[in-house]
Amino acid sequence: MSVITGLTRGGAAWTPAFITALRQATCIGCGRCYKVCPRDVFELVDRDDLDLDVDIDDDDDDDDGFSDDTSMVMSLKNAMDCIGCEACSRVCPKKCLSHEPLPAAA
Repeated sequence: MSVITGLTRGGAAWTPAFITALRQATCIGCGRCYKVCPRDVFELVDRDDLDLDVDIDDDDDDDDGFSDDTSMVMSLKNAMDCIGCEACSRVCPKKCLSHEPLPAAA
């Protein structure tokens, strides 16, 4: 099965990797993915409105300079609008996002 591919401006083949998941349990709600996304894929929501099955660890022991005690978290608003650029993953300090190439329509 072939995956969706495209060409860069220079003619090189490129395979986009589209967003497949956002791990809200590790998200700190910093908004970096929202700010860098060229499409309307993300939205900030109240963590208390979510039904997360894991405990949020409030200790900031990974020394990334971010506090984990935020009450807001990112959510996928419109994953079908993702263009597969992966800019959101490159700026996420907690590595909350997963991407993968998708099959081409037959």
